[in-house]
Amino acid sequence: MNAQQSLNEKPVHELLALIEKGEIHPRDVISDVYRAIAQREDQIKAYISIAPPEHLLQGCERLRDRPLRGLPIAVKDNISTVDLKTTCASKFLENFQPIFDATVIERLKDAGAQILGKTNLDEFAMGSSTENSAFFPTRNPHDLERVPGGSSGGSAAAVAAHEALWALGSDTGGSIRQPASFCGIVGLKPTYGLVSRYGLVAFASSLDQIGPMTKDVRDCALLLNFIAGRDRRDSTSLERPCDDYTRDLGQDIKGFRVGVPKEYIVDISSQARACVEAWVKIFHELGAEVREISLPHTEYAIPTYYLISSSEASANLARFDGVRYTKRISDLSVEAMFAESRARCFGPEVKRRIMIGTYALRAGYYEAWYGKAQRVRTLIRQDFERAFQTVDIIISPTSPTPAFKLGERMKDPLAMYLSDIFTVPASLAGIPAISIPGGKVEGLPFGLQIIGDKLQEAKILRAAYAFEQSHAPAVSPTEQ
Repeated sequence: MNAQQSLNEKPVHELLALIEKGEIHPRDVISDVYRAIAQREDQIKAYISIAPPEHLLQGCERLRDRPLRGLPIAVKDNISTVDLKTTCASKFLENFQPIFDATVIERLKDAGAQILGKTNLDEFAMGSSTENSAFFPTRNPHDLERVPGGSSGGSAAAVAAHEALWALGSDTGGSIRQPASFCGIVGLKPTYGLVSRYGLVAFASSLDQIGPMTKDVRDCALLLNFIAGRDRRDSTSLERPCDDYTRDLGQDIKGFRVGVPKEYIVDISSQARACVEAWVKIFHELGAEVREISLPHTEYAIPTYYLISSSEASANLARFDGVRYTKRISDLSVEAMFAESRARCFGPEVKRRIMIGTYALRAGYYEAWYGKAQRVRTLIRQDFERAFQTVDIIISPTSPTPAFKLGERMKDPLAMYLSDIFTVPASLAGIPAISIPGGKVEGLPFGLQIIGDKLQEAKILRAAYAFEQSHAPAVSPTEQ
């Protein structure tokens, strides 16, 4: 970190150390964050709503003795907050004001964090580019003509543009990791059940997870410390002691067995392949043993994911009917009101997935489509279980390509879906995976994905930190 950096460009762990020493005050950090928002937000459009600066400046005095010292955090706009609207970037929830905080928000507030704003996303978290927002697309801070990824594109862009110190995203099939890769930041999808989903607007309930999006690996581990843990209000929440995920950072990874799936490096460019070869060399230099492995059911991951997630979305989104969460369209019969509300308020991608899911679940087709997809999901999970008998971690590109141009894939849903081909398998298996900056392809950030076995967050964070410390960091958009 150079001495000329603005405070909002520093990772949170450094800021906390400076506050502890009395060298800076939290209000100085908050002022720098709002200054960056004023300078860049009109171009980036990372936020749907932003808290007034005076609110946070006043709050930091009250919270200065808590662990997070009143520092701000950005939150994806599908996570419930009482202070700001929760819209899911949908016309259905355009004016929806929750009456409760999600568990992760409660925990962060208890630790002394303040909610800076709610970030843009693909509507109801369905998309890979943040172009499916009902309000506006978000742009990639590294190249304003390109997407930031999705669906947590607003969170990724805010962190990359230093409009946020760190952020929360949600990941169903790659929605934290893929935008982290495109924007050159760190993003972690935890083990399914490690972080409470209470207060997360449901997309696909067997897949959804909230996770950290940060400037570096230590911040990622630190944020996970605050949000992980059992929650009685979430029946899928795991009953287990909480770890200190920062504890093993800095320990060497000598002797780690690192697997590279051959299925993940077949259809990538020569530049991307060169990145993978460079990663292998770095892990060798760090004392790890790198070997090729096979995850043979990878080719079925995308169709399996879209059948399962769309089926669950069809059921979850049935509650949006024009009665409870948006303006009621009057002068219609009840049935017509339901139909008209959904026709007017859902965007094209949400409608597409509801139709896929409804078809897969209809009488006579359930077993042929949804049931079969669940059986293939088991095969994918078993691929990982076998792999982790011989390796400690698995590495791959996070996405086959760097960020693509705005509008480039909007008319080709399959091309859009394939940008998540390397992230979806870990989601189906319910295991943790992190994306960290891994270099450049076509002059743009290109993420390294590290996948671990169930509840092995500490192990993948340790490996990610070792790689990060040995590898030149991605260029910040403000330095280009």
